[in-house]
Formats: sequence, structure tokens, C-alpha cells
Amino acid sequence: MINQDTIVALATPSGAGAIAVIRLSGNEAISMADSCFRSVKTKKKLVNQKTHTIHLGHIIDNSRTIDEVLVSVFKNPNSYTGEDVVEVSCHGSNYIQQEIIQLFLRQGCRMATAGEFTLRAFLNGKLDLSQAEAVADLISSDNEASHQIAMQQMRGGFSSEIAKLREELLNFASLIELELDFAEEDVEFADRTQFKELVERIRFVLKRLIDSFAVGNVIKNGIPVAIVGEPNVGKSTLLNALLNEERAIVSEIAGTTRDTIEDEISIGGIGFRFIDTAGIRETKDVVESIGIKKTFEKIDQAQVVIFIADSTNFKDESFVHSFKIEVEKIKNKYPLKPLLIIANKVDKLNGKQIEFVKNDIPDIHLLSAKNVIGVEELKDKLLSFVNTGALRNNDTIVTNSRHYDSLLKAFEEIEKVKDGLDSGLSGDLLAIDIRQALYHFGEITGEITNDDLLGNIFANFCIGK
Repeated sequence: MINQDTIVALATPSGAGAIAVIRLSGNEAISMADSCFRSVKTKKKLVNQKTHTIHLGHIIDNSRTIDEVLVSVFKNPNSYTGEDVVEVSCHGSNYIQQEIIQLFLRQGCRMATAGEFTLRAFLNGKLDLSQAEAVADLISSDNEASHQIAMQQMRGGFSSEIAKLREELLNFASLIELELDFAEEDVEFADRTQFKELVERIRFVLKRLIDSFAVGNVIKNGIPVAIVGEPNVGKSTLLNALLNEERAIVSEIAGTTRDTIEDEISIGGIGFRFIDTAGIRETKDVVESIGIKKTFEKIDQAQVVIFIADSTNFKDESFVHSFKIEVEKIKNKYPLKPLLIIANKVDKLNGKQIEFVKNDIPDIHLLSAKNVIGVEELKDKLLSFVNTGALRNNDTIVTNSRHYDSLLKAFEEIEKVKDGLDSGLSGDLLAIDIRQALYHFGEITGEITNDDLLGNIFANFCIGK
């Protein structure tokens, strides 16, 4: 897949801004930039300059000056892609950006495809595949936790752990393969006791990485939280309080929210996506009925459910009884989903009434969304549902579904190896399972790959990276 073309692309977001960066990579990158660059005051040529240097000058199209720019030169192999790389920092006018890109295209450059700079970095050995994928995760990270994990993966924390295990397993595989050449002499080059210890260690690491995906997936994609309850209990007010903005329409009229409203915030570095739903009640209104149907769909999709009620209704014993029944219904229907029970509008209760609510429903959380009372405590409660221990300990956390799938397959093969060792399986049959485990390890770091896989991975990158 290595292409010798010199490629060009805008490396900063499209649109007008203070500056824009245009990136070139390839054998002719420096000479192509040199042909349309004129240094300020001196006549120095870019091809004669040292790597990792910056030069002030003008981009010239024949005799026409397009812009005053800074040009950064990175010579192979000491560049992001491992090739000669030039980055032109120009003023952020759309017109200037396009004029410079078109000029380089006329010089013989080709427009880069999505993720082609990072693909070249992988193909030239500057990054392994999991590190390359972390680049995309880093770009898309929108909270502290996802940023931390992407940085750790870019530094090779995940891939180095996998590579070390693969190397040890490969050493034993070589010894077992060697045994096959001396099958008639019945000799063992691979110490079975040490091999069993290695297999147990690999099982332990794989299990830890596989289990971490549950946390990693939450950190990467955020936690969907459905806010449900009867009409006019303060669901939209609570959403506004959590987001600290007037995101949803608030009204005393019951049934104002007829569709779901979603927005996301970061709590303790973790993304939470809150979904304000239509109030659940019997209604003949067709539009409201559709909204209520969507409410139950969102509960199905949510990982956490907030069930909210108007605390002023707890004065009525019949309401308390029916409320408890509704809570049990939700718990029975969604036994694996954390459920937060909230009594809103506590600002309208006196001390005695508040104590009554607490005693009657011990696990209830009291707040006033309108006056932002108890909202921070609610955020802490939500954060407690996420196991951030691994994050705090800087453990390796898997966030990529492709890695997760390969780890599962590798674990399955290692289990076969373990069973084979326990039952005294012959070396030739053990070797088959070991090869399969090594194959799935190699899929993660990129030692084993194919063009279709690379195409799928890098197609999700932005152009210019």
C-alpha cells in the first residue's frame, strides 16, 4: 500500500480563521515547496535547510505573491510520516488556503485521502496500528478521561503490553515447532511448567484487558442517562440545571416535552449524555403518545435511569403507594440498569415533610432543580456508577471494539492452549492453537493486517491527519 506520490491536505479545520496549516508529505515535498517559496531577506533554499527548522517567506505563484507564510521542514526519517514533510502556516482565509493547495497540486502533488498521513506513518514503522488508531481517538476526545486513555495508547502503553506477551509466546512457539522436527526422538525443548506459567499470565492480562472494555467504552462514548417521570415533575428543569443552560423548554403546562432532548456534559472527566423524555401518562394526544413511546425506547438504550417525581405529591399516601409500584416496575423490567430515584421541588417542603419522604423511601435523592439544590450531589452519584479506579491507577484500558474482538479471540485460543497443556496434548496440536493466538495478537498491533482492514480503519480519520 506504500504510495510514492507526494500528498497535500489542509491539516487545520476548514473555514476562515487566524491561521491555517497545509501539510505535504512525500519524496518531493521539500522540492515542491521550494519551487514556490521565497525567503524574506535571504535567498536560502528549503532543500538546503536542516530538519525541524522554520522559515519566514512568501508563497509565490509565478510573479504573484499569495501570502506571507512560515514553512516548517521535517526531513525523513525524522518526521511524523517517516517521509519528507513540509507544513505551510498561512493566514486563515479560505481563498488563501485554496490558492496554495491548488498551486501545490499544479506542482504535481496529489490530494491526501482520509488518514493518509497517519497511514504512511504506520507503513513506515513510525507507529504501530493501535497507536495509529489512538491518533483518531485523541482528535475526537472531548473529556479528560478519553484524552488520557488516547494519550496512553499513543505512547504505546497498550501495544507494548501486547507485544511483550506476543514475543514470549512466540519464543515458546518456536521451541514447540522445533520439537516437531525431532518427533521420533521424543524430546521436549519447551519447559512445560514454565509454559503453563506463561499461559496463566497471558490469561490474566487478557482477562483484565477484556474486562476494561466496559469502562473504556463508557469513557469513549459517554454514558446515556434517561430522565423519566410523569409530566410536570421537573425533568426539563433538571436537564437545564445539569447542563447549566436553558436547553429545554420549561412550562407549568403538563406535556410540554413531546420529543426527547439530548445533550452531554463532562462530570469528573467522564462524558454523560442526558436524555430528557416526554412525561409518562395516559393521553389521547397523538403527538404526545409518540413522545411517550420514544421515552420507553430511550430507557432501553440508556445505561442509567433517573426516575423523578414531584415531592409535593408525597403528602398523599395513595401517591406514595403507586409511586413505589412504578419504581418496582422499572427495577423489574431493567434489573441491570442503575436506577436513581429523585424527589424534585423540595424547596416547597418543610423540614418535617422532608423527613417523612426520606423515611418512607430511604434510597430517594432530594433536590430542587429550579434552585439548583442537590444537583452537585446527583452528579457525584452518577459518577459513582463508573469504575474510574483503573483510570486513576493509569492502568491500560481498552476502548477500541476491534481490539476487544481480537482480545476475545486470542483469549479463546489461549484457553485451548491451557486445556491442551493440562491434558498432555501433543506438540503439533498445541502449535496450531498457539499460532492462532499469535495471529490475533498481531491483528492488534498490525504485525498481521490486510489492505481492507487498513482501509476501514483510516477511512474514519479526518483528511489532513
